[in-house]
Amino acid sequence: MENQYAHYTPQQVRELIRKGDITSSTSGMAAGYVQANLICLPGDYAEEFYEFAKLNPQPCPVLEVFEKVPVSTFLAPGENVLSSIPWYNIYRDGKLEKTIPDANAYWTEDMVGFLIGCSYSFEEALLKNGIEIRHMTLGTPVPMFRTTIACKPYGRFHGNYVVSMRPMTPENAEKAKEITEQFPRVHGGPVQIGDPAAIGIKDVDQPDYGQPVPFHEGEVPVFWACGVTPQFVVENVKPPIAISHRPGYMFISNILNTEIEEKLAAKEK
Repeated sequence: MENQYAHYTPQQVRELIRKGDITSSTSGMAAGYVQANLICLPGDYAEEFYEFAKLNPQPCPVLEVFEKVPVSTFLAPGENVLSSIPWYNIYRDGKLEKTIPDANAYWTEDMVGFLIGCSYSFEEALLKNGIEIRHMTLGTPVPMFRTTIACKPYGRFHGNYVVSMRPMTPENAEKAKEITEQFPRVHGGPVQIGDPAAIGIKDVDQPDYGQPVPFHEGEVPVFWACGVTPQFVVENVKPPIAISHRPGYMFISNILNTEIEEKLAAKEK
């Protein structure tokens, strides 16, 4: 089932989010455009987190950094990041305090925000190759799980990967692996296929974030590194405050999935 907002522009979707007309998962919205995870941290944590992210590019591929004001200058220039996502999580000392539709009241001038690549961005390529994305069919957030895969630590930052999961036939899983390996800025290829226990997942019907999806006969779970990893890590690090997106509810950029690698390479030069 195609998302009703699939053919809307990113600007149109963000405007509907700001108005409160869109409160659902952004999977499938503004089809073709890069979506991003969010984590905002106090300034004295930001440099350490950036180094941590560079050491862990698969779960934490940083697409943009903003500071002073919560406004994008690269992914969606001029857009207020703290009112353009349907839901935000507010963490205090590593604990989830509340989930709210606008997070501007929690931003302070010393904070730094990071927009991180999202696996929603490679789903378009999977669909074009005839691979069904079950959570998109159902119109629900992707199921996400905490794992035993350790991130490389840096300073105060340490913890394990969060992964997203999509059921597929073994044949489609291999096809998806080849396709997603071409998208290193949005998590790249799968970290595990077919054996959830190997990465510490006990029950694929009980995700830690998002919603469960049914499996069809003969399908196996396929797991990708996920940009919710920083939220899991924040629980260990316990900064006094952190702002994130609610898992499955993303920031939609103005950049096409087919252009992100080239634009990031040019920006880094």
